[in-house]
Amino acid sequence: MCTRIKYETGTGTYITARGMDWNDPTATTNLWVFPKGMERDGGIGESPVKWTSKYGSIATSFYEAAVVDGMNEKGLVANVLYLVESDYGDAAKTGRPTLSIGAWAQYFVDNFATVAESVEAMKDEPFTVVAPVLPNGRAAAGHMALSDPSGDSAILEYLDGKLVIHHGPEHAVMTNSPTYDQQLALNAYWELIGGNNMLPGTINAADRFVRVSYFLKSSPKYKDPVMAVASVFSQMRAIGVPLGMEDPDHPNISATLWRIVADHDARRFYYESAIRPSVFWVDLDKVNLDPGADVMKLETLGSKILAGEVSAEFEPAEPFKWLGA
Repeated sequence: MCTRIKYETGTGTYITARGMDWNDPTATTNLWVFPKGMERDGGIGESPVKWTSKYGSIATSFYEAAVVDGMNEKGLVANVLYLVESDYGDAAKTGRPTLSIGAWAQYFVDNFATVAESVEAMKDEPFTVVAPVLPNGRAAAGHMALSDPSGDSAILEYLDGKLVIHHGPEHAVMTNSPTYDQQLALNAYWELIGGNNMLPGTINAADRFVRVSYFLKSSPKYKDPVMAVASVFSQMRAIGVPLGMEDPDHPNISATLWRIVADHDARRFYYESAIRPSVFWVDLDKVNLDPGADVMKLETLGSKILAGEVSAEFEPAEPFKWLGA
């Protein structure tokens, strides 16, 4: 239902992008700016994990109950994609503090500057993720990709109640089911065939993983920053699922509703809706991330058509509550 890539430019910088594929076009998504110094908690359970945000960030909300994409002032990016096989374990049995899956991505961009730091912090598993049902009745099951300005990357999945981490810059692509180790095996098979000869063409996640891996390896590493961003957008548009398209036999497959592109080096966060005619972006240098600053919100599908740099369009807002709170 979703696709994430990490692209290397010709100057050795990196750009991360994700497309959000979802079967509920009414799913609310807006952009939020969160300053550093916010007192946070996991939002669920009798003993939620607590923290104070070290870094300011920009994020995309989902149903105004979860963060599914975020980039902090250090350039760490988190993207949460659907994974039906997810199993976070029984919070009552682990005895650890709890964290709503809605806060999962935000926890990382609030607390860590790099992928390596994030992975190290998870060795002792400081919390148990709790995943309530989404507003549309589906399970809130997801895995997460992390990336940073150095090109490092990690994929985090909870399988059979245990956290599995794939860590390394080679992990540049993520889609959905099956689990990441199986996706890598399938992609290795198709690499033997060679994308110039044949590529799988359905809209299911395994086929998209193979195709976008081929796109990513075949695309030039542009030195011009404008062309680099354009290349990433073109790859994400090429892998998107057309509006209204679905597969009755595979209800997890859905149309692409929006795309984000995060330029780690420029600290620029782009957004493109599938139903609006223009791309807009936010430069993190132009928003106030200082402690005590207002939380700010931008409606992506409001009455005004957004284009270009839009930091001035944000308005103060109360932070939303995490899923299940």
